[in-house]
Amino acid sequence: MNNPPIVPPAFSLGGDLPINRLGFGAMRITAQPAWGPPTDRPAMLALLRRAVELGVNFIDTADMYGPFISEELIAEALHPYAADLVIGTKGGCVSFGQPPAGVLLDGTPQHLHDALHGSLRRLKLERIDLYQLHRLDPRVPAEATFTFLADARQQGLVRHLGLSEVTVEEIQLAQQHFPVASVQNMYSIFNRAAEPVLTYCRAQGIAFIPWFPIGGGMVQEMGIVEQVAARHQVSAHQVALSWLLHHAPNIVPIPGTGSIAHLEDNMQAAALRLTSEDMQQLDALKLHVEA
Repeated sequence: MNNPPIVPPAFSLGGDLPINRLGFGAMRITAQPAWGPPTDRPAMLALLRRAVELGVNFIDTADMYGPFISEELIAEALHPYAADLVIGTKGGCVSFGQPPAGVLLDGTPQHLHDALHGSLRRLKLERIDLYQLHRLDPRVPAEATFTFLADARQQGLVRHLGLSEVTVEEIQLAQQHFPVASVQNMYSIFNRAAEPVLTYCRAQGIAFIPWFPIGGGMVQEMGIVEQVAARHQVSAHQVALSWLLHHAPNIVPIPGTGSIAHLEDNMQAAALRLTSEDMQQLDALKLHVEA
């Protein structure tokens, strides 16, 4: 348990917050699917502490995980926080039952006001380093939602703002109201539908935070990943994460797990150096995915 941290290259979030490019997604520290307390609370607290020991200094969560339980566990395990630890959380979803059926979108300024202040209280923070809109609510004008978020930033309640599951056009609309520091869309070696969003984010200096970053491919695709993994004598999960780190310098994967063993395996991806042959073989998966 005393091995040195595995620290991947850093990305400057919002231009002023250096974060290591292998974070931790804190959805799975609750009961699954993101509903209820964990069956082994001490184990989840130990998991969070182990993540920081291994070099994680960016943790992604949301008020709907639990709901509220993920944020509470993070504070219980890690507060007072290390000076370089960045915690990003999300608001804009109301969780009243097991996801996805038990989730409603709410992008109204009143809900976001309550959600933001609830997250500040649970995380024991006076300012959240990264606050992300979990989803755009189609029933609420985007301008109203974005205006509230911009005001929260001006008030010093949040340092940086991000978005989740958005198009390039929606990012551009948000940028009329505030600098967008991050975008969190589903993306992996097996699912590259968000490639145009990634390309735009890279050009804009925006962190691209893929959720479900390991994904899951069909038998043919997994076979290719396993071939590369065998050459390096590592797990297929490590290869999938390493591909993300090699694919674009603004990608910040946030693999989540409820297991210290899986966490340690995932973090080893930071040390994996894929060859040009590896990348060519893995990039070719795009042809299968888009076919």
